[in-house]
Amino acid sequence: MKSYVLTVQCVSTRGIVAAISAFLAEHGCNIRDSAQFDDSVTGQFFMRISFISETGTGLEALRSDFAAVAERFGMDYAFHDSTEKMKVLLMVSSFGHCLNDLLYRWRIGALPIEITGVVSNHLTYQKLVVNHDLPFHHIRVTKENKPRAEAQLLELVEETGTELVVLARYMQVLSEEMCRTMSGRIVNIHHSFLPSFKGARPYQQAFERGVKLIGATAHFVTSDLDEGPIIEQETFRVTHAQSADDYVAIGRDVEAQVLARAIHAVIHRRVFLNGNKTVVFPASPGGYASERMG
Repeated sequence: MKSYVLTVQCVSTRGIVAAISAFLAEHGCNIRDSAQFDDSVTGQFFMRISFISETGTGLEALRSDFAAVAERFGMDYAFHDSTEKMKVLLMVSSFGHCLNDLLYRWRIGALPIEITGVVSNHLTYQKLVVNHDLPFHHIRVTKENKPRAEAQLLELVEETGTELVVLARYMQVLSEEMCRTMSGRIVNIHHSFLPSFKGARPYQQAFERGVKLIGATAHFVTSDLDEGPIIEQETFRVTHAQSADDYVAIGRDVEAQVLARAIHAVIHRRVFLNGNKTVVFPASPGGYASERMG
C-alpha cells in the first residue's frame, strides 16, 4: 500500500478536519498520523496528515479530486509520496563539523535525503565529498563576482531539481534577491549567541562574559541576517570550570544536532511558515525510525 503525506494551510474555519477526513475515507485511504494547529493570533490553520491508500488511489487522482475541497476552504495544500526523498543541496565553507555529521547520517540512512551535491567557496572539503561519490562544486565568492556566483548557484539548484538548500556553516551572506527567490527553501545554522555575540570568535566572547548556557539555532534564511523563522533550537549548560575551547567543542556538537533535527523536520513536511515564525509538528509516535521507514 502506498504511503502519502498531505499538508494543508488556510484560514481557520469550521469543518476543515471533517472535510479532509471524509475525502480520504471516500478515496479508500486510512489515516496513520494526524497533527493540526489553529493559530488564534494569525487566524491560520495548519494540518499534516500521514495516510495509506488501501484501494490503490494514486497521487494524481488525489490531487485532482481534492481541488474542490481546497477551493471551498481556500487551502494551500500538497500531496507527497512518503517514499520519495527530498533533493537537498549542502553548502559549506571552512568549518566541516555540520557537513561531516550530515554526510554520516545520510550514509547510514538516518537522514533520508537525496544529496544533489555540495557547494563550497573553498576547496577544503572537496576530497571528503568526492569520497562519498557526491558532486562537489567550487563556487568562489568575492565582492566583485557575487552576483555571478549566486546566478551559478541558482542554475545548479534548477538543474538538479534541488528542493532544499542547507547552509552547513556556509560563511557567506546571501543577497536579498537570492533570499527572496529561495524563500522558505534555505535552512541555516548559527550559534544562539546572536545578536549578543556578533562578529569573530563568538565562543571566546561568551567565555569572557561567563555565560551559563550555549546553544544553536536552525532557521529559514531571509534578507534579515540570522533573523529568519526559527525551526529548531537547543542549549547546553556550561560552568566557570570550562575553557573557551570547551565552549567551541560543545557548541559545534550542538550545532550539528540542531541542524540535523531541523532538516529532518523539513524533509518530512512537518514545518510550516507562519509569518515570522514556524509551526513545527512533532515526529510521529515512532520517532525518527518510523519516518525513515516512510
